[in-house]
Amino acid sequence: MPRRHGGVSRRRLPLVTLTSDVGAEYAAQMRAVLLATVPPERVVELTHELRPHGILEAAFLLRAMASGFPAGTIHLVVVDPGVGGRRVPLVVECRDGSLLVGPDNGVLMPLAEELGLARAFRIERSRSWLPTRVGTTFDGRDLFAPVAARLARGLAPERAGAPTVPVPFAMPSPERRSGGARGAILHSDHFGNLITNVPTAWIPAGTVGLRLRFGRSSRRLPWVTSYEAGGADRLVALGSSFGTVELAVAEGSAARRLRLAVGVGVELAWRAG
Repeated sequence: MPRRHGGVSRRRLPLVTLTSDVGAEYAAQMRAVLLATVPPERVVELTHELRPHGILEAAFLLRAMASGFPAGTIHLVVVDPGVGGRRVPLVVECRDGSLLVGPDNGVLMPLAEELGLARAFRIERSRSWLPTRVGTTFDGRDLFAPVAARLARGLAPERAGAPTVPVPFAMPSPERRSGGARGAILHSDHFGNLITNVPTAWIPAGTVGLRLRFGRSSRRLPWVTSYEAGGADRLVALGSSFGTVELAVAEGSAARRLRLAVGVGVELAWRAG
């Protein structure tokens, strides 16, 4: 006989992932809502340290972090600078059976498209099973987490509210050019490595270096296969774990060295040996 939590068989409950930019103290309150009815082993916290209000970077990272989870996973996402305003709270149903819960500000859409966007529903606060809202500044705890918990216990997504069409959101697309590419910085990681959207596969065999242009600045960078190969404190370019070109300083910070932020456009030109 499978063990039960809150009257629901653990074996039937999907995984629930939790991703936010809110930090530990607010994340703990969302976690408490989930754990009231969802067994702890079914809750997977991806991160709560996303850059505050950084929708573009969060959308990029959410797709990278969550797209490999089993079909049918519920992904709860709270990067919500418009909380309390006009933005719509959403449940998105994907073709693989996964469900996404969060604000309709674009952060959910790259993952939804990766998993196969099927339908979307506007969460209606008037639903009788939702708790009383506490203020207007924390829908992560007061709205999204209760909805995710209900979905985990078998609530059909259409029970959350009326069908809707999510706001379109397009990730910046790289542009391939003769001898190079134009792209953008999509992520600055914990080490200060800068992740672009230019595919590593575009770099021709035999490339030994790149010319990086941004704004009025230009830098020559060696193309290397590891941080160590570039040497300590040297600005280099290499293929990232995201499958795109990365700008890095071994044992240092490319973000600090170049003073480039997420969303800034860059141009790359390859140089053969």
